[in-house]
Amino acid sequence: MKKLVLFCLMVVFSSNFYAQETTAKSKTETSAKKAKASADKASADAKKEATKSKKAADDAKAASTKAKKESADTAKKTADKEAAKAKADAKKATVESDKAKTTADKAKADAKKSTAKADAAKKDATAAKKSATKTLKETNEKAPTVPDKVTGEYNGKKVYTGPRGGKYYINKNGNKTYIQD
Repeated sequence: MKKLVLFCLMVVFSSNFYAQETTAKSKTETSAKKAKASADKASADAKKEATKSKKAADDAKAASTKAKKESADTAKKTADKEAAKAKADAKKATVESDKAKTTADKAKADAKKSTAKADAAKKDATAAKKSATKTLKETNEKAPTVPDKVTGEYNGKKVYTGPRGGKYYINKNGNKTYIQD
């Protein structure tokens, strides 16, 4: 009896197994057909999209060409206006430059005159200083920085004795000249 039960179970299981397989095949075939149909539809959509994008690209190219022509015309007009403006500015700059040169020449002439006046005044001041210095040196001898004692005369000059006992006189240049005994 065990054998019979086992045999029956085996038949039952085997029929279920085959039944599942046939449904699986039909499901696979159905899904394959669906996939093929959706692939066909997708390729048709892709072709439509490619056609649309090609048409859009052609339209964009035409618009770009038109824009290039318009921008070239606009750029040419703008360049012509700028060139005319630059010429006018150049003329103004030339006129202003001539005015500036004239003004600069006047300023140079004034500067030369003032320099000449300053040089003359400087020469006069130097001459006056020299004459004042000569008269000062001739009349007054330079006083020593250290108060030394006057001890006599040498060749018409006052002789001073220093703190260490050295004797000197002030020469015409205002320097000390020491005397040997």
